[in-house]
Amino acid sequence: MGEVKIFNCLRNFDVTHNSFSLNLAEIAFEKKPTDMSRGGYRIDLNYGPTANIVAGFEPGGTPIFSNIQQAYVSYLAPAGKGLQFDFGKFVTPAGNEVIETKDNWNYSRSLLFALAIPYYHMGIRAAYAVNDKVSLTGFLVNGWNNATDNNTGKTLGISASYKPSGALTLVENYLGGPENTDTNAGWRHLSDTVVTYTVNKETSVAFNYDYVHDSPAVCAAQGGGGTCPVSWQGVAGYVKYQANPVFAVIPRYEWFKDSEGFTTGTAQTVQEFTLTAELKHKDGVMMRIEYRGDYSDTPYFIKKDQTGLVKTQNTLMIGFVYSFSTKSP
Repeated sequence: MGEVKIFNCLRNFDVTHNSFSLNLAEIAFEKKPTDMSRGGYRIDLNYGPTANIVAGFEPGGTPIFSNIQQAYVSYLAPAGKGLQFDFGKFVTPAGNEVIETKDNWNYSRSLLFALAIPYYHMGIRAAYAVNDKVSLTGFLVNGWNNATDNNTGKTLGISASYKPSGALTLVENYLGGPENTDTNAGWRHLSDTVVTYTVNKETSVAFNYDYVHDSPAVCAAQGGGGTCPVSWQGVAGYVKYQANPVFAVIPRYEWFKDSEGFTTGTAQTVQEFTLTAELKHKDGVMMRIEYRGDYSDTPYFIKKDQTGLVKTQNTLMIGFVYSFSTKSP
């Protein structure tokens, strides 16, 4: 895996400064299971710095899946309205954002996506739609970003989605299990809440809250004490105003507290504000112009001349995305 020199601190994919870059090229193949054909599959192949960064969080130590974002087989069991099982590697249910830029409202990823949650899992999930408003998914996986497990324990998860109306969706995710290498002592617990609401045909809003309580290896070995265990939490709020089919404006605000510095390397509280202007063509070409300001309560960001650290970081970015699909409308 090639080394990525990070200049834009607290960013996971848009890390380079004053440079043209290609972040990700991806192609996905999918066959969804149905009542008439109960077997299915999905495989997402990707290449680029984004793929390397995602794979770089693999605690199991294997890079062989770095260009396979997802790869799983599915079976739709004839139980009730259909109980779907997926076996393999799949992206996490947590968070309001995803790896692919085109499926997010902003170009840069949030602090919560970059720091608070995992990217993917390897294991089994089972999904069932109770009715038109409620659906449940259970998970039994290796852990956080573990294509190859780093211990003998397993992480359990559940995702509950409630859609009381066509405009409002509430999703609650929980993941819990041992994440320390070579030991099953010390569990990490994640609570992830996502709320989306369509105000009208032009305006949509979203809210995300994450809280994580973890017992790292040093805590498990010492039985707690000192700064053990550790925790991090944050909130993110989004507004999308679609002025017309071509142009949209999307502000985002976040607050993230890394109490012991476990995720950022420094105990700090960070806020960020992003303002994105989006131009989208009907043929799949999209351009986003984005300002982002990150603000810490302690000197953390690299100065432009690299002579020290400062509390603020301001960036301006232009990004282009092209996507297409051969799915039937």
